Amino acid sequence: MQRGFGMLSRRGSGKVPGAQVNSTIFVFFTLIIISTLLLLLSSRDFIFGVKNAGLSIFSGVRGGIYELSSFTSRTIMSIKELSNLRKDYADLLKQLDRFEELERSNAEIYQENIRLKEQLDFARTLRYRRIPAQISGRDPSNLFSAIVINKGSVAGVSNNMTVVAWQNGTQALVGKVIQTGAYESLVMPVFDINSLVACRLSASRFEGIIEGQGNSETPLLMRFVPRRGRDEINIGDIIITSGMGGIFPPGINIGRVSGVNVLEYETTLEVEVIPMIDFSRLEYVFIIEAETAEIPEYQIEGQIND
Repeated sequence: MQRGFGMLSRRGSGKVPGAQVNSTIFVFFTLIIISTLLLLLSSRDFIFGVKNAGLSIFSGVRGGIYELSSFTSRTIMSIKELSNLRKDYADLLKQLDRFEELERSNAEIYQENIRLKEQLDFARTLRYRRIPAQISGRDPSNLFSAIVINKGSVAGVSNNMTVVAWQNGTQALVGKVIQTGAYESLVMPVFDINSLVACRLSASRFEGIIEGQGNSETPLLMRFVPRRGRDEINIGDIIITSGMGGIFPPGINIGRVSGVNVLEYETTLEVEVIPMIDFSRLEYVFIIEAETAEIPEYQIEGQIND
């Protein structure tokens, strides 16, 4: 009876359990949230917003990729341009070297033309048959004396012919031919130790013999000058060939007086002479012989060009 009464009491109280109430509330709010999400998802603005967000993200990624590719491309192009610039710079340096070489060649040709013109003008004033020649070397057995020229017997050169040159606006004696080949000849210059030239002082007319001392840097010696001529000889006086002996024509300049030595117990003076020719710069010479008629200009020019 008591158990039955107790059961009746619980049923008849009318109260809803708490767990049931909580469950109902949870379901209610869940349904509201789902409904709201469904409404948002079905909304046009939301769709556009999502699209815009996706587009922004995609655009950012695409822009980053483009910037990266552009940077890489620019870097590669810069490296390539730098390589091309280096190549162009090297080519320009080579061209500059060629231009400088051409400039030097033109300057040398210009100076050569001036020298040849001087030689040509000098050739027109000579009263002798003249053969223009160029210094081509030195005698291997006598490097400090004998001179080799590029004309020989084929051009009409023979032994004992006089050799002169035009230098610094002055005609002067170089020496004489001592050996002749077909196309080359050997010249003994006035400074050779075996050279003897009959000469005289241009102003005072005292005569003597010029002797070489074996070196172009050492003065020549004019010997056998009468002692009485001491007061008439001055530094700078010109010495010329006298024509005595028949080898050297008269009147060719040899050098200038640089000193006078009075020798004790001698009846003659010894005169030091500086050659007018600077043998260290000698390039062109003329071989001359007996006086003859004037040679036409075209023959002179042709010989010089040879």
